[in-house]
Amino acid sequence: MKLFRRRPVLPARSRPPLAAEERILAWSAVGDTAGTDRVVVATNHGLWLPSAVERLGWHEIHKAAWSGRELRITPAEVLVERDGYTVLVDGPEVSFLLLEPGELPDQVRTRVTRSVAYTTYHPLPAGAVRVVGRRVGGRDGLSWAVRYDSDTPADSPEIVEATGELVGAARSATDPRD
Repeated sequence: MKLFRRRPVLPARSRPPLAAEERILAWSAVGDTAGTDRVVVATNHGLWLPSAVERLGWHEIHKAAWSGRELRITPAEVLVERDGYTVLVDGPEVSFLLLEPGELPDQVRTRVTRSVAYTTYHPLPAGAVRVVGRRVGGRDGLSWAVRYDSDTPADSPEIVEATGELVGAARSATDPRD
């Protein structure tokens, strides 16, 4: 009986190009064959997906779901940059079959959740919006973004003004006091 079970080391050919202060937290081969070069790698800065040339930061993941065999990731995509915040929409969902996931799903859940410092949902004159302040690795302060409900006219001047006021109030509520 083994008391300590060591996780295999990530093969060098599968290692993503990490930043100097970046470290691997968990990884898993993708698919149903062991020894594949296709891996998902979680680091302290984000998630490296198979064949990715850059990582998806924890703050850039809208949704992550684990079915027990499949990891589904919905990244955020920038719709428009506004003064002091970004309007985001869901990007295309990607999924990966992980037969030996190890700690990867838990690390993904923990890191995505930890990146959210502030979130509120507000009805608007037409539709609704979620205001989110997220932590970004290596940066001070919060990154502010909004997600509109699908029926919200996001370009309406009235909606843009109301959203700006909501983000401003959220910033004021989270600014450190002197």
